Amino acid sequence: MAMTKETFVNIIKSAFASNVSDIHLRTDEKPCFRLRGDLVQVKADQLTSVDMKLMCSVMIKDQEVLKRLDRLKEHDGSFEVPNVCRVRFNILRYQGKIGIILRLINAKVPTTEELKLPAVINKIAAANAGLVLVTGATGSGKSSTLAAMINYINRTSPVHVLTLEDPVEYVHSPIKARITQREIGQDTEDFNSALRSALRQDPDIILIGEMRDAETISIAIKAAETGHLVFGTVHTTDALSTIGRLIAMFPPEEQNVVRTRLADNLHATISQRLLKTTDGKGRVAAQEIMINNPGIRESILDPAKTKEIYTYIEKGQGRGGSGAQSFDQHITKIYKQGLITMEEARGNASKPDDFERNLMFGDSADDD
Repeated sequence: MAMTKETFVNIIKSAFASNVSDIHLRTDEKPCFRLRGDLVQVKADQLTSVDMKLMCSVMIKDQEVLKRLDRLKEHDGSFEVPNVCRVRFNILRYQGKIGIILRLINAKVPTTEELKLPAVINKIAAANAGLVLVTGATGSGKSSTLAAMINYINRTSPVHVLTLEDPVEYVHSPIKARITQREIGQDTEDFNSALRSALRQDPDIILIGEMRDAETISIAIKAAETGHLVFGTVHTTDALSTIGRLIAMFPPEEQNVVRTRLADNLHATISQRLLKTTDGKGRVAAQEIMINNPGIRESILDPAKTKEIYTYIEKGQGRGGSGAQSFDQHITKIYKQGLITMEEARGNASKPDDFERNLMFGDSADDD
């Protein structure tokens, strides 16, 4: 059956209704859905080159881009299926063929409660200033966590939030906050020029899609230094690798200065991975949360002490703690809540043996 606009939209609707996160479309192959982290082939006809071009024409609104579709090597964008979801897409060429990857985004902006995020996430979102980094691999839910934090700010604070996104994913309607969402390529040329201009646009809070290079990091730290709350993402696995990655982006002769600026202005890191839930319907985020304190600041300043950060993170649980937590502490908690299986918990624990020992003899993650 030949592809039509209606057929294409129905594929997206069906995928969204089944909690699919991504759709893979490739010439001469059947569609695949990413369901709970796994790629599943759909019972459908193979997609022809004509089908692929038809779907591209539905997604791409710029006629100049469409005219050079046969020469297009890659192209990013987004569109909306009314009353269903927003879609972020990437068109790529492989072996002379067209491929399309779609990321499905709920039109409803999530709350931290709906995502089952720890209560401390709202406290981090309510910070007055500093740099907050959400980290994890591609597809680990960073965008959803950031959207939920901005949603919390929007519902509680009369502030100006400026976002720089590539592309815009969740669309926020103003509640208490005024939110200016700028899309790279459409509303501004690039991240760096948008970020340089951002400080002149009277923001209280700035959200940067990704910490891509030394210039972006430097401007983000400057914004934090001047009293702004700055959110960003990094493709790193935990707090230690995040700090190392940011410092390593700078020349050796600048790294000590960057280390000091980061120690002074990094408010928190939230590193996450998605785990399959026991009900078979979705996934839940397991998070390592680091909240800066004097001990962590000293560990950032002194490379010989950097690994001590893990000790300070784990001390954040329990009465009087900051709410910081290690991956294994959070995995223990969501396992005890019945959200994940023992197999899923042990397979994602940073230290599987320690995880099981903590389950047997008790763990500070039980204390709130």
